[in-house]
Amino acid sequence: MKKTLVKQFAALVSAIALGTGVGVSATAQTPQPLPESPQTAPGTTTPEATPGTAPGTTTPEAIPGTAPGTTTPGVTPETPGAEAPQEATGNIVELASSNGSFQTLVQAVESAGLAEILTGEGPYTVFAPTDEAFAELPEGLLERLLLPENREILQQILAYHVVQGEIPSSEISPGTVDTLFGGVSVDVEGDRVIVNDASVIQADIQATNGIIHAINRVLLPPQVQELLTSQLEAELQQN
Repeated sequence: MKKTLVKQFAALVSAIALGTGVGVSATAQTPQPLPESPQTAPGTTTPEATPGTAPGTTTPEAIPGTAPGTTTPGVTPETPGAEAPQEATGNIVELASSNGSFQTLVQAVESAGLAEILTGEGPYTVFAPTDEAFAELPEGLLERLLLPENREILQQILAYHVVQGEIPSSEISPGTVDTLFGGVSVDVEGDRVIVNDASVIQADIQATNGIIHAINRVLLPPQVQELLTSQLEAELQQN
């Protein structure tokens, strides 16, 4: 009976990985090390005004850490008459904590020891799974990930949702975007933004140190999916 349950659990892990678009991600990339402490992205400078533009107009910077030759979110001029950006009232963790849709994410961030990074200067862009997205994970997977012995795996999963640099929805275009743990595939279909196979369901939640885009699925990096599968297979053999 226990072998059957473990086997079913392994199958569910593989299914959720495929469902979150691991199969359509960009070619494997070397994971970037997590920042050891809150700090501004290396090499970040104040953008200078572009010649010929109106006073005070600046050219947005390229997204830090993007692999050469990949397509990155491009600069798209804001549509005249578009709504003004939401005024930031707290950092990323504070906003997520006060938002009723991200309680599981906050719990995971705190368990992984990443709260200090995401309250730091940044800026960061977070593709944030909602509570409903975490609820769709295979039964027992979230509990397993929150165990102290799986802290490193949880850190990798969460880092896969974080981009160094601030990317509002108006600057997202199709291509590959480097996260703190490998690349994700971004597509734009009309007014719909897709990250791997997750959809952005609420964009541009502005924080003082970055921006949050709510998504409807948890993203699993290929490396983590392989690790979880091997762990479950080993557990199956032992039982």
